[in-house]
Amino acid sequence: MLQADMGAGEVRYPVTNNISYMYQVYCSYIMLYKNEANQDGFMAAQHLQDGLNKLVRKYYQPVAGWFDVRGDEIDVVYYGDKFNDPPFSVQTLSIDGQELAGEVYKSNVELLVPECRSGFISRENREIPMFLVRATYLESGEAMTLGVTYHHSLMDGTAFWTFMNNWACLCKHIYEYPGSAPMIPNAPTFGVPDLGRLCEDVGFEHSEYSLVDPSRFTRVFLPGKDEIRENLLVISVEQQQELRRMAREFGVSFNTIICAIFWKEISVLRFRARPSTEEDLSLFTCATNPRAQLGLPKNLCASPVVNLAAPRPIGEIAAMELRDVALLVDETVAKGTAEYVYSSTRYLLEQRQREIGNEKSGVAGDKLMLVYVCPAYAKCVVSSSRNFPIYQSDFGFGRPDYVRPPYLPFDGCLRIWPTPMSAGSGASNNEAPLEIYVSLPDYVDFTQSPLLSPFVVSSLIH
Repeated sequence: MLQADMGAGEVRYPVTNNISYMYQVYCSYIMLYKNEANQDGFMAAQHLQDGLNKLVRKYYQPVAGWFDVRGDEIDVVYYGDKFNDPPFSVQTLSIDGQELAGEVYKSNVELLVPECRSGFISRENREIPMFLVRATYLESGEAMTLGVTYHHSLMDGTAFWTFMNNWACLCKHIYEYPGSAPMIPNAPTFGVPDLGRLCEDVGFEHSEYSLVDPSRFTRVFLPGKDEIRENLLVISVEQQQELRRMAREFGVSFNTIICAIFWKEISVLRFRARPSTEEDLSLFTCATNPRAQLGLPKNLCASPVVNLAAPRPIGEIAAMELRDVALLVDETVAKGTAEYVYSSTRYLLEQRQREIGNEKSGVAGDKLMLVYVCPAYAKCVVSSSRNFPIYQSDFGFGRPDYVRPPYLPFDGCLRIWPTPMSAGSGASNNEAPLEIYVSLPDYVDFTQSPLLSPFVVSSLIH
């Protein structure tokens, strides 16, 4: 575990034991705060930046570090007397609060989210910020937004929203008790334990990865030929109760029944629109967090996420009963045991060592890729943030009015998201509506699905 006060020496925090270090990408969110009480100094940039720097320097030193590649290991390096404070940019716009809310709703990332380079870690590209902020203010003072971006190799969603709430609580404490020592509610820990001590060395077939020709190697999503439209669906509390009843009947979880409904119905709509796709591959993947299986604490700052996968022909999924699709999803997600995660980690390191050996020998060789990034005719790539405390980030001026996951223009991206009515985190969010953001080709029409049409709110074409 890392120590908060380490002197001036070099400290190395290994990222390759974060399990999902292959997620060398940035994740971003847009948070809207309204100044309805017309408070002076509302969400002042200096207040936010000072709090962020104090948080990082005292509690989150790796966030102020640099990536360093050494053979098959990737480390975050930092020094007790030298910090790479998170980039923090500020802008002021001459639009009104309603227009700003519209830009958030439309996911105007060019305007509201900080610019950053590729998150891919290499010897040539290793000074990559771990966390970036863009604070956007209005001349009228009506509202402001925080555009926040973090590197997925260092933090998963659990770690990120713990970080955000710690930052908010520290700023709120400083605002309410000037001159007092900074305090946070959930001090982080660092360092994933050696999984070999926890699990048997069992081999599995890891369908969540694929070996591909180096000419097709990428760690980013490639756009297809179809225009991708983002759809916003909302599941009310009453509709969630019906889905929970169905989940109990099938013997699966609430998340599983949502995944099953969308995978099946999207496959049905694709097949109806284009019957020639019957034998084309539909790839379902679901991001799962094995912290509980591994006994990892919630305040661990790490990225222990595994994307579990199940490929099936579109026609097969379209023809299956919903119960059978739910059981297939449940079987896929259930693979994420401690032993499976340990095997996945070993497999990743073995493939990385093989790739390094090929590079030294001048051999091209296949490259390892996350399968959900690989080309496939159709995808259903699910991530769920419904239990995160997304609406608890109060910097001293109230909770955010709206938090938006930016539009991702790749086919099949499906994100389960809490709403402003969400009380906090975990089970407490069950008593609030859920938002579902889905990116799909424009020929997929949710209003033609009896199961999905009741949830449709709008289509946001980007």
